[in-house]
Amino acid sequence: MRGTRQMTIDHVREMYGINTLTEKTLRELVPGDVYSTFRDVLRKGKRLDKETANAIAHAMKEWALSKGVTHYAHWFQPMTGLTAEKHDAFLSFEDDGEPIARFSGTQLIRSEPDASSFPSGGMRTTFEARGYTAWDPRSPAFILEGPKGKIFCIPSVFISYHGHALDLKTPLLRSVEALDKSAGRLLGMISSPHAGQRIKAMIGAEQEYFLLRSSVADLRLDLKLAGRTLIGAKSPKGQEMEDHYFGSIPPEVLEVMQEAEMELYSLGVPCKTRHNEVAPSQYEIAPIFEEASLAADHNQLIMEIIRKTAHRKGIKVLYHEKPFANLNGSGKHCNWSIVTEDGFNLMAPRTDRDSNLHFLLMLLTFVKGVRDHGGLLRASVSSASNDLRLGGNEAPPAIMSVFLGDTLSKVVESLANGIENIEVDEAIMDLGLSHLPSIVKDNTDRNRTSPMAFTGNKFEFRAVGSAESISFPVTILNGIMAESMEIVADMIQHFLDSGLGVREAIVNTLESLAKETSSVLFDGNCYEDSWREEAEKRGLPLLRSTPEAITFMGDSNRTDFLIRHGILTEAEINSRRHVALEKYIKVLEIESHILLTMAKGDVLPAAYRHQATAAGAIAATEAALGKQNSDMLSKQRESLVRVSEAVNRVLTEIEKLRACRQHLEHLETLEARAFYCHTDIIPAMESLRMPCDLIEEMVDRRSWGIPKYSELLFPF
Repeated sequence: MRGTRQMTIDHVREMYGINTLTEKTLRELVPGDVYSTFRDVLRKGKRLDKETANAIAHAMKEWALSKGVTHYAHWFQPMTGLTAEKHDAFLSFEDDGEPIARFSGTQLIRSEPDASSFPSGGMRTTFEARGYTAWDPRSPAFILEGPKGKIFCIPSVFISYHGHALDLKTPLLRSVEALDKSAGRLLGMISSPHAGQRIKAMIGAEQEYFLLRSSVADLRLDLKLAGRTLIGAKSPKGQEMEDHYFGSIPPEVLEVMQEAEMELYSLGVPCKTRHNEVAPSQYEIAPIFEEASLAADHNQLIMEIIRKTAHRKGIKVLYHEKPFANLNGSGKHCNWSIVTEDGFNLMAPRTDRDSNLHFLLMLLTFVKGVRDHGGLLRASVSSASNDLRLGGNEAPPAIMSVFLGDTLSKVVESLANGIENIEVDEAIMDLGLSHLPSIVKDNTDRNRTSPMAFTGNKFEFRAVGSAESISFPVTILNGIMAESMEIVADMIQHFLDSGLGVREAIVNTLESLAKETSSVLFDGNCYEDSWREEAEKRGLPLLRSTPEAITFMGDSNRTDFLIRHGILTEAEINSRRHVALEKYIKVLEIESHILLTMAKGDVLPAAYRHQATAAGAIAATEAALGKQNSDMLSKQRESLVRVSEAVNRVLTEIEKLRACRQHLEHLETLEARAFYCHTDIIPAMESLRMPCDLIEEMVDRRSWGIPKYSELLFPF
């Protein structure tokens, strides 16, 4: 998809999905009975028999070969948060040595990569290396273009020899089924016209990222190895002018975006929006909503295609949540809603009263899920990098609250007071200009400080980190909704058993939910310290760090619903805790090592050069002016003293950080090591950074060998 061809709507239509083997294309390639069986697999969850698998595999192979593909790969999402693949050639050999292209149903359905080097969280020992990838037929296979050939990628799940999920997608798929099952029960109980339809979680993930010139960024060890700056004084100009957000996209950046979008369109990824973000060199891409598992696949493709496209043009992509101090970090706002098989959004307000009863029931059912499982939601977005972003005046705090907006908040308040006020009317905004039309005003404003904001017909989960897969957060969103639906269905059943009609049972349930969920509803500014104090009074979990959030998952009372709904087993929950803590520790071990290396190898040599130059200049000037004019050099000497004091602080803090790292090695449990990283390693790193940044501001530019923020952030 590379080249100089201009992007037009006709071109997009012509090539949209051409590198994706969609259900529609497969229908044209296989016999009718094979397609009918395959459709039952997709719609009804039936198992794929060997004969059908062989027929589909043959059709897939022929389609892929017609596109110039040489290799195939089971493409999966291990618990690294990235994707993984092993390429196998279609090429096989006959007994006489003649080459032939082969691809069987067995090869389609299952592959056997070595699982020993992937994170498992203790679910297998090192010598238990066997793992299986299994085809996920609900995500279409696609073709990726390499420098010298094409690869046919088969979206898959990854499981251990004993059937444990070693990936992020298997629990996501289970959560989708759990949500469908629980929604079916609740919709049937309230006599919804949509009862009996498959219910789908729909996701739109807004991906934020930074673009820098590689030739400059790669001169910094921290950006090269950690994806963020570990030292760096504030740039004279940052985002203060508020002129980057939605500003004109620089031509070089636009070229990367357009070329990446063309390749993504060919893969069937429905890219919709692109724009400048708040910080200099920060951008965003957002696709149209898709089913949860497909959206998770496509988000991974978006990140990979942008990275590869930028790399070809000498541009470096940063997906880290907080690559620069004193600037906004990057998130991945995860817009979540549930829709029926025929596209009816259960999270959208309606014009008639009975439909709005059903809408409010779904709304408050989800709010109840957030109230009951806010700590688990916080854990689902935990990482060392996202901790740097959450809680700053740029991202929601680590407290999980829900924003509904004025209109819906008043409706819920009325319900809590026993007043059946379910009208959700549209309001008209008069712009006060005769030549501009009046427009319909949304019932909810956008509260960018809230971690979970209702935005008209969906919830926007704003706490998800930009570098992480959306699979686990969405798994938890689906899971808490499934559990909450079961509880609400039980509440309605109780009222029905007491002799109430369906409508009265729903209204009584809404009143109970409105009272029960009031503690998690907050429409104010979540950035303010007063909200943290208020949240603690309300009993909401305040989990400031990843170790706190992941340890929160260790209480089986908080996670048993995931087991009951078949989303995760106890062993799989424990493994994810283990992997998350281990990753947190490793990230901080690497970052602290990088910081020590830069402090000793970059900062101190620059300071010593500056000291030598300054001392020599002072001595030479004093010699020229004579002792009687020595007082004229007092300010120069003070400047040299300040640099020398900063050098001493760097040397002192280096020793402190080194001692912390040594102490970390002797702690035995993962929990102890993770908490020590939070309480000691991170503060020691911050203490070392401060004098390093001070030295950067004092030494001359020629002595300072590391690209500064001002050189990194304004490259285009």
